Amino acid sequence: MTSTTTTPVEAVRLPDPYPFYADLVAERPFAYDEALGAWVAADAAAVRAVLGSDALRVRPPAEPVPAGIGGTAAGEVFGDLVRMTDGATQARLKTVVADALARADTAHAARLAGEFTREALAAGGAVPYEELMFAVPARVVASLSGLTDGAGREAARAIGDFVQCIPATATPAQQQAAATAAARLRELLGPGLTARGDGLLAELVRAADRASWPHVAPLLSNAVGFLSQTYDATAGLIGNTLVALARGAAPVGPAAPAGIEALVREVVRHDAPIQNTRRFAAGPFVHADSEVEPGGQVLVVLAAANRDPAVNPDPHVLHPGRVNPAVFTFGASAHRCPGETLAVAIATAVVTELLAAGFSPSTFPSNPAYRPLANARIPLI
Repeated sequence: MTSTTTTPVEAVRLPDPYPFYADLVAERPFAYDEALGAWVAADAAAVRAVLGSDALRVRPPAEPVPAGIGGTAAGEVFGDLVRMTDGATQARLKTVVADALARADTAHAARLAGEFTREALAAGGAVPYEELMFAVPARVVASLSGLTDGAGREAARAIGDFVQCIPATATPAQQQAAATAAARLRELLGPGLTARGDGLLAELVRAADRASWPHVAPLLSNAVGFLSQTYDATAGLIGNTLVALARGAAPVGPAAPAGIEALVREVVRHDAPIQNTRRFAAGPFVHADSEVEPGGQVLVVLAAANRDPAVNPDPHVLHPGRVNPAVFTFGASAHRCPGETLAVAIATAVVTELLAAGFSPSTFPSNPAYRPLANARIPLI
């Protein structure tokens, strides 16, 4: 390989991981990585096969919930999240969650994102990129869930603590903070599941009624999940769109926000905010004459598959308005994330407001450092 990178996990935080990913796609589309102790799926065919396999799970079969949060509020929430579970119950609950998100008012979400962005910019001084990337999207989802003003801000802070329990590298202190945050988030969001009216939690309850889903606790956990899935992914999408603008990308056509949305959607593919995910073998999995034995794991490099020339012509070109791209960033099959439209709407609104306020892309670093995360690609500003 032409790159000196050791593993695909290290590549996430490189200034430009894509030559390394291109080597994987061309030379090792599905192969065992000794340094990781895991199989790596890199090209589109391998990624599709892995994400669609019933033999592979999102968690190790022997540890459905990380041991460090077992018996805590964080563990209870984690164990109910549709993104972290498999099987028939997960599939049924996923339809409820997806139904609710499909009915979310994305136009209202965009208006809220614009309002919160203007509010952050009105404070003056340097552009508060951290607030725009992390706090604004979390506040939008909190507001859609019925939490406004101080409660919305508190939820945005708490979800930052909760998501720290998700990586395998979480420390005991992070897991304890996540447990405290999960308990508080359930307190904040719980009343929204009994109120009748508009909003994301009301849609979740109505979706549960339509599906005859009887259990409240998993609904509350996945209400927390709405916030947690927004956190890193939307922060990375906003940040990577700003990087693209700093590198000379231009919105499609003269009109915003439609032109900005086309750019954001191409950034989802071209510089994915979530670069990889993992799967764990509950049974044997065979692909391309290679077998993953039960107990093995697979690193699924979504960002590499996004740039596979077999599915996307000229994959390394940032081309807003690309027709029918193959995009793996939000997953596929049973675990495809249903929040793509909401994330794109929020990111588009934040970037649109920044530009309307006179933000010059030249002031944003075109080659930033990236947070030391295993799967999320988020610029450090």
